[in-house]
Amino acid sequence: MPALSVVIPVYNEGENVVPTLRGVVERTHTRPLEVLVVHDFDEDTTVPVVKRLQAEMPELRLHRNTLGRGVLNAMKSGLRAARAAYVLVTMGDGSDDPDDIDAMYELARGGADVVAGSRYVAGGHQLGGPFLKRSMSRAAGLSLHWVGGVPVHDATSNFRMYSKRLLNQVTIESTGGFELGLELTVKAHLLGMRVAEVPTTWRDRTAGQSRFQLWQWLPRYLKWYRRGLAGRFRK
Repeated sequence: MPALSVVIPVYNEGENVVPTLRGVVERTHTRPLEVLVVHDFDEDTTVPVVKRLQAEMPELRLHRNTLGRGVLNAMKSGLRAARAAYVLVTMGDGSDDPDDIDAMYELARGGADVVAGSRYVAGGHQLGGPFLKRSMSRAAGLSLHWVGGVPVHDATSNFRMYSKRLLNQVTIESTGGFELGLELTVKAHLLGMRVAEVPTTWRDRTAGQSRFQLWQWLPRYLKWYRRGLAGRFRK
């Protein structure tokens, strides 16, 4: 059984995914390691690239998402298929820093059910990306921390590690987009589980096209944001 599972949802990344996969496998020292590259359809341009890399990186596994197309279903499918007690979600566009994975794993082993890679804590950074998106993300994370009492400063990142204890205890209600990380973080906090964070540097993708749709997904983020704020007053 692997000690750590890494879930990477992809959509026609092709050769763009190579630096991400090399970074995760070569710069993560936690072993045994499995890296699940989750794709929606067999014709995805990422698939042949991963098959080629498997000869030199046996940690890589291709996993077909059967829950329906889209990044949310890809993440859910990967979380279900992961075999380790701790599961990390990271994007295939190279925006997350794999150097932080081992530190996240140590916190998870120490009892944290959610470990967030945080851009908005001391030592964290965000490089690039649309100004409006950056500003709204920072405001949401810091207000949820200071007003709602959620013990992370970055609410909207999906660069997160989860314990199987949490994943087996909650039902995922997210319906689309990237709000999954916020949902699981808020639910873990409301259940009294330990939530931790490590500073990380996020870099905007330099190749390919982002599938993030701010205005379409904003109402879904607000649902979990409000629930996180309400938790402080219920307590």
